[in-house]
Amino acid sequence: MRLATWNVNSARTRVDRIIDFLARRDVDVLAMQETKCRPDQFPRAPFEAAGYEVAVHGLNQWNGVAIASRVGLDDVATAFPGQPGWAAKAGAEPVVEARALGGTVGGADGEPVRLWSLYVPNGRELTHPHYRYKLDWLAALRDAVADWLAADPGQSLALVGDWNVAPRDEDVWDMSVFEGATHVSAPERAALAALEGAGLQEVTRERVTNYTYWDYQQLRFPRNEGMRIDFVYGSAAFAARVRDAAIDRNERKGKGPSDHVPVVVDLD
Repeated sequence: MRLATWNVNSARTRVDRIIDFLARRDVDVLAMQETKCRPDQFPRAPFEAAGYEVAVHGLNQWNGVAIASRVGLDDVATAFPGQPGWAAKAGAEPVVEARALGGTVGGADGEPVRLWSLYVPNGRELTHPHYRYKLDWLAALRDAVADWLAADPGQSLALVGDWNVAPRDEDVWDMSVFEGATHVSAPERAALAALEGAGLQEVTRERVTNYTYWDYQQLRFPRNEGMRIDFVYGSAAFAARVRDAAIDRNERKGKGPSDHVPVVVDLD
């Protein structure tokens, strides 16, 4: 099974690129982030015509996650247990945003994978309430992972997506540019590392090196001034099935690309 994750930065805007990518790379399952649409707005028809069923979670034009699969898609969940909400305005009721979508894929043709497409909160600034929200979100996710693996230690569990954290200094082009900023702070990196303590491991780093995101501004892509913030974390059973990985840098080229590129893993 070939599984990919991609922050597409608007499914409606980039549907043709997404469908072309699925065909060109022969992808079985694609987890998407930042789809930026409600389920009724998602361009399902091209995916279905290509042989994929789709699960979509989106509340408005912000955030949004989806999974497209041609190898089965069952047991869909639109939030993980304990997922915190965000209050956009002071005094407003917190809303559990469309940042997590779970589904079971691959069961028809082999050992199933419990897959989560995740769009981790950005954090904005270290002094912003959104930063605390980001840390709380990751902590709640860590607790959910620990509970899932305690209940079924042998399951193939994969958490993929845009983590909005660069875990190591080499994951950004110049650490001095990020001094005092989000994405590289010690608490964020510790929150991501806590997932490994809960029983997950990142499966792409030892197989491929490259950035996965380049800002649209200041010629970041031509200068290769990027960040590595899109990852695939898996349980021991999932990691044992991984045979190869790739970062499709070419998807940042051409007309109208996303600012992220796909990360691909091949499984037994």
